[in-house]
Amino acid sequence: MSRLGKLPIILPAGTTAVLDKGILTVNGPKGQLQQAIHKFIKVVIEDGAIMVNVDNKDERQQRAFWGLFHKLIGNMVIGVSQGYEKKLEINGVGYRVSIAGQKLTLNLGFSHPVDFILPDGIKGQVEANIITLTGIDKQLVGEIAAQIRRQRKPEPYKGKGIKYIDEVIRRKAGKTSAK
Repeated sequence: MSRLGKLPIILPAGTTAVLDKGILTVNGPKGQLQQAIHKFIKVVIEDGAIMVNVDNKDERQQRAFWGLFHKLIGNMVIGVSQGYEKKLEINGVGYRVSIAGQKLTLNLGFSHPVDFILPDGIKGQVEANIITLTGIDKQLVGEIAAQIRRQRKPEPYKGKGIKYIDEVIRRKAGKTSAK
């Protein structure tokens, strides 16, 4: 049995959930998210909580979907009530970032600046060498942060590149001269 799936998902004040024709819609102060529910999954909304269950608890695939959809729905509830945030740090001599509207301009040591357009639902903010991405969809925020990081991954010798703020780069020793 799914340890997570058995627990109810509590809806915070100001957040509502509606299940209509296999689509769960969660509304909150920050926005609205929708998720298609798989045919194995049974969702019950009552008394300010969402309960997730499956048809057959003995079947392995259904148990996997049980935990998955419990977590997806929980992430939707947190997203519309609190939101998600990812921070990226740029390290390197001459590496700069600026933002104008939804367009992120990255100077990463290439012969040209890299322009990155942020999709709808993601807000970007730049302070010195820190990029802060915020949004209500956890999956989208994480994917956009990964795409930005992919533009110039941190290298292990000097640590130059784009890294997550809490990421630790394992440093390597460079070449040593002969004695």
